[in-house]
Amino acid sequence: MPYSNEQSRRAFLSLCLKGGASIAALTSLQLQAFASSASSSTINDYKALVCIFLHGGSDSLNMLVPTSGSERADYELSRQNLVVTEPITLNTTTQFSGGVGLHPSMSALEPIFNAGQLGFVGGVGTLITPTSLADYKNKAVPLPGHLFSHNDQQATWMHGQEKVSLNTGWGARILERLNQHASFTSNISLAGANPWQVGANTTPYALNKNGITKINALKGYQPQVDHVKSIVDRLLSTTTNPIQDAYASRLSSSISNVQNMNALLEQAPTLSTQFSDNPLSEQLAAVAKSLSISNHTGNKRQIFFVSLGGFDTHDDQLIRQPALFATLATALSEFHSALAELSLQESVTTFTMSDFGRTLTSNGDGTDHGWAGNQLLMGAAVNGKDLHGTMLSQQLESAIDVGGGRLIPQFSNEQYFAPIAKWFGLSDIEVSDIFPNLTNFDASALQLFR
Repeated sequence: MPYSNEQSRRAFLSLCLKGGASIAALTSLQLQAFASSASSSTINDYKALVCIFLHGGSDSLNMLVPTSGSERADYELSRQNLVVTEPITLNTTTQFSGGVGLHPSMSALEPIFNAGQLGFVGGVGTLITPTSLADYKNKAVPLPGHLFSHNDQQATWMHGQEKVSLNTGWGARILERLNQHASFTSNISLAGANPWQVGANTTPYALNKNGITKINALKGYQPQVDHVKSIVDRLLSTTTNPIQDAYASRLSSSISNVQNMNALLEQAPTLSTQFSDNPLSEQLAAVAKSLSISNHTGNKRQIFFVSLGGFDTHDDQLIRQPALFATLATALSEFHSALAELSLQESVTTFTMSDFGRTLTSNGDGTDHGWAGNQLLMGAAVNGKDLHGTMLSQQLESAIDVGGGRLIPQFSNEQYFAPIAKWFGLSDIEVSDIFPNLTNFDASALQLFR
């Protein structure tokens, strides 16, 4: 009787051990191959991740604020003219001294939160190892490189660890580890190229907000179309030039992908959910349309990337931030409604990332680059109606303030990513391999899923 992938993998490892070879002797590429074959052989369900990147560094400490007691007093003293008044009180499962209030511009999320399908993660940021204020001041532990730098911190969030020589994103890596990257429709971006979706063997397929992309040169006036097709045919013909052959192969694949995606999207059902015309809603509408045809693509796992810019609120924060939070909440509420229509609430998890948090102190009209912040997750599989992690003390010169109200994260972003990857289908060993700094932390501290 032929062995299954899992049986073959176990037999091989058994032979290695009996022959005196250690697991450490295997290359990481070999280990990944065995892990991938085992994982892919056991995938029988469908799941998708939708990453929303908030570009610029969101002042998420003003997204969740204390509502009473000394915590509220400290908050008002530190935030000065940027204080959020009349926050929406959240009845979180975990109780926090001073309470938890949601920015009033995000009221569209309240019913989703109360239904248990949305949760928050508090006090999260880039860390290599647990870090105290003394550690930071004395440089007693390794710190993330170029803290408070947009490009570097965006890269760290998307790569899932300090970049160094790493050129792949953790979204692509978990897709490849599950051996679910072969189809171009498994890795889709509505916000262009990004490190999160770049793997060793996969790159994102770009869709525009309208979904279907037309190749203008291959439509319209027929003589012109025929002429273009003849040129393309010559380009795609086999040659003895390897560079030309590689280009021809890439071009042929691109044309084929566009045509195949268009054919699939033409089968998409019309949703009754009405999406707004803000940029994030438009991107999520296209994601919903792509999700509606997931049963036609044959994918068991998909990742999607969307983004919203404008969070670098050095000025006009009192005007800009409420508008940004309202856009985020509205888009999420609409997407939640579309997923309910498609009966995909249990199968899709949507989550946020951002460069960093911002300073507690006001620069007069806004805030500057900070460190720790809050993130959110949405989906029926999420352990919702709660704040996971911690409600950071918004007190200046506290034991976690490195200066100017830049707060030290109490949970690493890898602790945040790990439960997401595990929900997606990875084993504990695979998760630790993808996020190597996780061994420095409590990997099970954030119970983000039911």
